[in-house]
Amino acid sequence: MKEKTYTSNSAEFGDAISISSGYATVIVPAYNPGKGLEHCLEALAQSTYQHFDVLVVDDGSTESIKPPVERFGYQYLRIDGPVGPSRARNLGVRETKSEFVVFIDADVCVHPDTIERMAQNFAKDKDLAAVIGTYDDSPADPGFLSQYRNMFHHYTHCQSAGQVTTFWSGCGAMRRDVFIKYGGFDEQRYRCPAIEDIELGTWVTADGGRIVLDQKIQCKHLKRWSFSNMVKTDIFQRGIPWIDLMLRSGKVAKTLNVTGSQRLSVGLVFTACSLIVLAIWWPWALIGTAAAIIAVTLLNIKLYRFFVSRRGLWFAIKSLLLHWLYFSCCGISVIAGTVRFYVSGRRITNRQGRSDTPEGRSTT
Repeated sequence: MKEKTYTSNSAEFGDAISISSGYATVIVPAYNPGKGLEHCLEALAQSTYQHFDVLVVDDGSTESIKPPVERFGYQYLRIDGPVGPSRARNLGVRETKSEFVVFIDADVCVHPDTIERMAQNFAKDKDLAAVIGTYDDSPADPGFLSQYRNMFHHYTHCQSAGQVTTFWSGCGAMRRDVFIKYGGFDEQRYRCPAIEDIELGTWVTADGGRIVLDQKIQCKHLKRWSFSNMVKTDIFQRGIPWIDLMLRSGKVAKTLNVTGSQRLSVGLVFTACSLIVLAIWWPWALIGTAAAIIAVTLLNIKLYRFFVSRRGLWFAIKSLLLHWLYFSCCGISVIAGTVRFYVSGRRITNRQGRSDTPEGRSTT
């Protein structure tokens, strides 16, 4: 078992490094992960693919996470933190010599064939920059919020299978040379979990790099979602940063959660809410409200049928309210993110997009 301590505040990658063809390094960033890390490592140990090692990057945890890493014989790297998973992953990549790097969250359990399917994608397509997967449809936590959240993620990813313009660090792999070329995750902009992976994928694909979502690559999510955490994540950790990214890059995403039907649903939800208020003075506005509700339901009928097929009618009915809340959070994010962008005086930046100044600065 290998242990290192790293204290640098930058993630500069060395140029001279020997690459082991076909070999992978799984990087698991961790900060006080609890028992989830043990389950994560145990699942990796059951992988059918054998040509990989595992590096757990401890982002300054106050709890001892070295023992389970040591028990599985994996590599352990402790850094001065916490400063966020972006830097932890970057420093982990710096330590590797593998052809491609796999990113797995500490609260995720891969399926036995997860790493093997990633390797197969790279073997079949020598020009493939990265491949991502999805959560499975049987999340570990039995709570309704956790079931809804992960089932929604699973459905959304499966509907977007194929070539995408984003990356996912929860369960995704990227060629190491591609990762290095684009400077890795932006650890200056993202000091807590956000859309650092989506941003990296945006710059890679903007340059013509290919990223594929393979729905057969699956993993189990262990996270227990709460109502407050869900709203906070949708608005502050994903929604607003994603709007900022689209405005900085000048590219509107059209896959996953930002398809045309999803954007239309957001507009209809806001319309329905506005008409409900208007109905206080003009009761006929309720007709428009009903029409908007029907339209949103029809636009998302496949998702609701999916919920019924997997968890039953009552689950699907309860999910309707959460789904409307999700659309409301998206709408709030669009407004807040757009206002913040223009108030801050930002402009469309270079392909790396890593500057908070109008001029921008390149990292390459």
